[in-house]
Amino acid sequence: MSGTAAFQWGEYREALLFLGTAGVVAPLFHRLRVSPIIGFLLAGAALGPFGLGKLAERHEFLSAIALSDLEGVAKIAEFGLVFLLFMIGLELSWERLARMRLLVFGLGLSQVVLCGGAMAAAGVFWAGLGPAPAALLGAALAMSSTAIVIPLLAERRRLNRAAGRAAFSVLLLQDLMVAPLLFLISFLSEPHAETEGLKALLAFLPALAAMAALIVGGRLLLRPLFHLVAAAQSIELFTATSLLVIIGAGVASAAAGFSMGMGAFIAGLLLAETEYRREIEVTIEPFKGLLLGLFFVSVGAGLDFDRVIEDLPQVLVIAIGVIAIKTLVVFLLGRAFRMRPRIAAEVALLLAPGGEFAFILGGAAIASGVLPRNLGADAMLAVTLGLFALPALARLGEWLNPGRRLQDDEAEFAHLAPEGDVAAGKVVIVGYGRVGALIGDMLGRHEIPFVAVDNDVNLVAQTRDKGVDICWGNCMRREFLVLLGVAQARALVVTVENPQAAQEIVRLAHQERADLTIVARARDAWHATDLYELGASDAIPETIEASLQLAETVLVDVGVPMGYVIASIHEKRDEYRKLLQPTGEAARQRADRASTRLLELKKRRARPAQGLEDEA
Repeated sequence: MSGTAAFQWGEYREALLFLGTAGVVAPLFHRLRVSPIIGFLLAGAALGPFGLGKLAERHEFLSAIALSDLEGVAKIAEFGLVFLLFMIGLELSWERLARMRLLVFGLGLSQVVLCGGAMAAAGVFWAGLGPAPAALLGAALAMSSTAIVIPLLAERRRLNRAAGRAAFSVLLLQDLMVAPLLFLISFLSEPHAETEGLKALLAFLPALAAMAALIVGGRLLLRPLFHLVAAAQSIELFTATSLLVIIGAGVASAAAGFSMGMGAFIAGLLLAETEYRREIEVTIEPFKGLLLGLFFVSVGAGLDFDRVIEDLPQVLVIAIGVIAIKTLVVFLLGRAFRMRPRIAAEVALLLAPGGEFAFILGGAAIASGVLPRNLGADAMLAVTLGLFALPALARLGEWLNPGRRLQDDEAEFAHLAPEGDVAAGKVVIVGYGRVGALIGDMLGRHEIPFVAVDNDVNLVAQTRDKGVDICWGNCMRREFLVLLGVAQARALVVTVENPQAAQEIVRLAHQERADLTIVARARDAWHATDLYELGASDAIPETIEASLQLAETVLVDVGVPMGYVIASIHEKRDEYRKLLQPTGEAARQRADRASTRLLELKKRRARPAQGLEDEA
């Protein structure tokens, strides 16, 4: 029995250690107001083969809590980058990518070429490398960390600032350069590469054709696929399909000779233009966070303390040299692209350390024999030390480029802004059936912008084809409302027929922003009272409103002047509103009772395979 238990622990040790690390590190560092990225890196260094793994050689009991299978962890951790690139693609669109072309293909390509060239020159004159190994080492060290820079900018709410957009553009170009550089490594590793250059180039054409087929096939198939799955009204199936698309696109891209991240990025770009984008973001975000955490743990676990101490002068020279060269080159490039000095400085500091793709390119170059093993290992250690320094460099860049001085700078980069919060400054209509569509029509007549949400896939597809700004999703999920940007909305209109769904949406929206104007459709007076208690600004009972409309028609038809009729109807509506709206201590108590009733109803109605709630 003990042998079986030991076997099971050995099988699941890495998974349990990582989940335990995520459960402790992220909340602890969040409480300390330190980026969790540093926590994952430190945890990896402590638990890895050069931390506790080293001590476990003398104290066997420590082997139970040490990460030993780094290769297995690294294979899974690679999906962190795949999911990150998918989410980046999901935030983009082909139109926005075209708007960013100057920074992506101008600043980004210049950064890779000049930084790579400068460090290749250092490799030739300082390390005595040949032209080919020096060029590959320079290209690897020119890469920056998408996996750390993007989350850092998002965490500090600077991703959509001028510096964040410029840094993102450069990182995007670097990601696009990984596949050609990997091809160059395999080309240089061939014994007769010089004489077979044309043959190698022709061999690369099928890979380009396969990538083109992936783009065309994705454009034709992805939207119908998600339409079919969304119609099943099952969160589990929707999650499974999202994962299938990401991993499937990554595997197809890898089979074509590119990186898995490239395929995931293209899949994200294609899905960014569909009505399922926001729901996919909400679904994938937890997977991306966990897998990125695992990636940082694997990077930290690769830090060889003994080798750092043994080659400390060389490792420090490489680490400091990389940061200094890239900071100077990127700053000068930023000024050449007419960035203000403080923006160029922040971008330069964000991109100064090496990145995760340096491990991929450097590892491939070492394995193929193009790059000397010792120098390559020291360079990878220098990149790891730079990753530890990146949060501090990001803070320094933020200090040099304070938010209070950015108003003029933001205007220069406004054309690069992402879609941002969908609902910002708009009226949100949840449920776009007959009632919601009529409200949308009236808002349109008064030129008030709105965005609609519904979970009827056929209705969403038909309405979207008519030019209405509508997306598919479940507004009873807090994450979806947050991603939608309901806190920045002008007002929220809830027209769903399901009473419990309406109450839950009103409760979540009110918690997200207490002063948000919320107008909700109520089934009757009792339902309206519950909606008021949960935070609705106005709740319109169908029965009462129908009676008032009938009364108005009768009074006009029997000859009462229209002005008197409208005034009396408004007075009666106000009387009902006062009766239905609770006040004072009674309001608080009734709100508590309404919340309790709602939770009880949700528990009773919960089923294992329950799908999304039906909306009008």
